[in-house]
Formats: sequence, structure tokens, C-alpha cells
Amino acid sequence: MSDALLEVEHLRKVYESSTGSVEAIGDISFTMRSGELVCIVGPSGCGKTTLLKCIAGLLKPTSGSVALDGKKVQGPPPNMALVFQEYGRSLYPWLTVRGNVELPLKHKKLTKVERERLVSDALLAVGLDHAASSYPWQLSGGMQQRVAIARAVAYQPEVLIMDEPFAAVDAQTRADLEDLVRTLHRERGMSILFVTHDIDESVYLGERVVVLSKSPTWVQEDLAIDLDAERDQITTRALPRFTELRTHVYEQIQRAKRGEAVRPAS
Repeated sequence: MSDALLEVEHLRKVYESSTGSVEAIGDISFTMRSGELVCIVGPSGCGKTTLLKCIAGLLKPTSGSVALDGKKVQGPPPNMALVFQEYGRSLYPWLTVRGNVELPLKHKKLTKVERERLVSDALLAVGLDHAASSYPWQLSGGMQQRVAIARAVAYQPEVLIMDEPFAAVDAQTRADLEDLVRTLHRERGMSILFVTHDIDESVYLGERVVVLSKSPTWVQEDLAIDLDAERDQITTRALPRFTELRTHVYEQIQRAKRGEAVRPAS
């Protein structure tokens, strides 16, 4: 794809240990266009986090390649931001909310005024403009995750990678954060690669759902989600088409667990 923002080609990762080698990722290939929201799901232990670490340049693949905006990823790209499940560990408790959001911007060649504008805009975007002077430990878990998201928004990455970011929050907070991600994607055109173990979440959020096989991993299916771009928690989840899509993804993951899916010839 000539218009691909992110290209993963025949990615393979083998871990070497004293007891022998373990093939975590067998052969993964997929692309993502600028402005897309792509969800990745798969059985537990299928290598989703390993895949993300390779994409983010934190782990060197055994073979294959990752390219961002046409440039091969050989280390953490400066135009990529990550949001993890353990939001509390990514925030500095001695810095205010504003200080946490601003911190990565200090590595960019920006004036103080530009930094302040980006931080204020990001806090407003995630609904935390009232909490700029608070400290992370004074906030709920959901609000702490909003701080982590605001930091990514302020950084203005070409692609935002989210690794099961809402797994540790309650159901109501999770629904609110899902809608926040949808809003950021729709209103700001953010390119988001979202890894989740929650099938319903993947269908609700994504424009595409990439289903991974069990380890050693490959792309079992790349499914287009043909739901309306305008979605809400009540109406969208009640649609017959939503039920059809989530049932299809669930069946694919069950097939993956049983090892019934047949890998296509490359």
C-alpha cells in the first residue's frame, strides 16, 4: 500500500533461552493507513505485547521489518506515542497533571508558549482542564489514564499505540474512555493502533479488527468493521450488525485457540 503509514512485513520474533528457542511470533504482516483506528485481538499469550514492542522499536525482531512513514523502525520513533495498561507507573507522582503532560514536549524544539498551548489543548480534549494543578495520586484511575492520553495527544504523534489501556478500570469508566478514544480519532484524525483482549471493545472502537492466531502468531483475519462512524455505547451495541461482528470475531478467536485456522500460503 503506497499510502500506508505503518507497515509490518513478515515480522518474526524468536526468544533464545538456556532451554532452547521459543518462537513467539511466526509471521505477521499488516498495514495501517494514516487516520485509521485499527484494533488487534487474539488469544491470551499470542504475542500481542511482543508485537507492539517490535512496532515501537523497543524490541528487535528476529526477521522481517516495521516501517513508519516509509522509514524502517530501528529504535523508538520520535513520531510515535504509547499508552499502556499500567497508567499509574507511567506518571510521575511529584509532577502535577500539567507537568506530566508537558514533560515529553521538553525534548522537542518548542517555545514555552507553544508547549503551554499544546498542554492546555490536550487537557481540554480529555476533559481534565480543571485538574491541571492536581497531582496524579489525587485522581481516580480513570482520570490518571486520561492524563496519560493527554500526554500522548499533546505530543502530536503520527501514530498512537495503546496496549490494553482500559483493562484496569471499571466498566463505566471504560465506556467513557472508549468514547474519548473515538472522539480523538474522529475529531483530530488521530492514527491509533489499539490492542485489547476485549472483543466487544475491538468492534466498538475499530474501523478494522486484526485477529491474531495463537503463538507462533500470524494474522488470521483482517476484518473491516462496517458500522457507522458515529457510535455510542447504547445504540451501536444494540445493533444486529454489532452482534454479528462481535460473534464473528469471537468465533475466530475460539478457532485460533483450538488451532483450527489454516495459515494461508505466502
